[in-house]
Amino acid sequence: MNEDKATRYHRLKRRAGLLSVIWGGGLLVALLGTGGSVALRDAATAAAARPAAPAWLVPSTVVAVYVVLLAAVSEIGALPLAFYRGFLLEHRYGLSAQRAGGWLRDHVKASALGLAFGLAAAILVYLAIARWPRGWWLPAAAGFSLFTVVLARLGPVLLLPLFHRCKPLDREALRARLIALASRAGARVVGAFEWGLSEKTKKANAALTGLGATRRILVADNLLAEYSDDEIEVILAHELGHHVHHDIWKGILFEVVLTLGGFYLASRLLVALAPVIGLQGPADVAGLPLLSLTGGVLSLLLLPAANAISRVHERRADRFALDLTRNPQAFISAMRRLGAQNLAEENPSRLVRLVLHSHPPIKERIAAAERWNQ
Repeated sequence: MNEDKATRYHRLKRRAGLLSVIWGGGLLVALLGTGGSVALRDAATAAAARPAAPAWLVPSTVVAVYVVLLAAVSEIGALPLAFYRGFLLEHRYGLSAQRAGGWLRDHVKASALGLAFGLAAAILVYLAIARWPRGWWLPAAAGFSLFTVVLARLGPVLLLPLFHRCKPLDREALRARLIALASRAGARVVGAFEWGLSEKTKKANAALTGLGATRRILVADNLLAEYSDDEIEVILAHELGHHVHHDIWKGILFEVVLTLGGFYLASRLLVALAPVIGLQGPADVAGLPLLSLTGGVLSLLLLPAANAISRVHERRADRFALDLTRNPQAFISAMRRLGAQNLAEENPSRLVRLVLHSHPPIKERIAAAERWNQ
């Protein structure tokens, strides 16, 4: 019964995700094909011209206003889908502990952060186009890549507290055990913290977040309440496996390569398609939907490869956890409990597994642990 429930949940979640992609991509295509993007640019230009601003600031102001207008239009279709996927569906399957008001507050905060990052990114791109009309894609990609590293380093310190309560782990024996485990794995951490997930979700998790001086252990409060210390230790050991094998840096490198390729392709498409879609040139902010589409399509095309790499990393991290803790029984029981509690899809189709799953199925992970124990 749990398997059927999980299958339905994930099928509906994928369907909602697909509709979100269709809405976002369709909107961008429609804006480019109908002249809607040019109309948004003209509205942004008119709005930017109203206050008396220095001439050098006007282009960036036009970009900023355009991004805000585009985000507002996008939210019209995105909000209902996000509410269904992130709130209604989670409640229907008993996975959410949030009320609608709390979900909406989190959505507004996430949207505000996304808008702030989008504004900064768009201004960076169009400043680069103005400064280096032919080779802008390289400094723009470099800026994006640097931001990815900074966000990975500072996210646990600056962003996580905006959404979750975190406090030092007050179970001294477990805290010392997890710190010692990290030390044995060669990971320097600033401490172990209790992660307040239960206020929002019934799902449990643990993580090793941050880079360098911000790296810390996070253990969900519902994990602390319901799982044994052995199970928590082996879950963290899996996360430490990603650190030992530099999986975070490999993921960042993949993003850097994707960013470089996406910006290069976008630069060529801007030059080729500018007259067709009514742009005044590559520096015309009305071409921003084309940039977004290029990056989105490239990401979708590479998603199966990215998930295949991720599954390799996950299997290796599982093996590392078993080698480090020598406790396959705790690993197996933790996987079973997490699978049931988080409503993991036990038997996804081969196509779904190959294209969409970043982790191997729970049954496969348990079978590998049983083989390790033989």
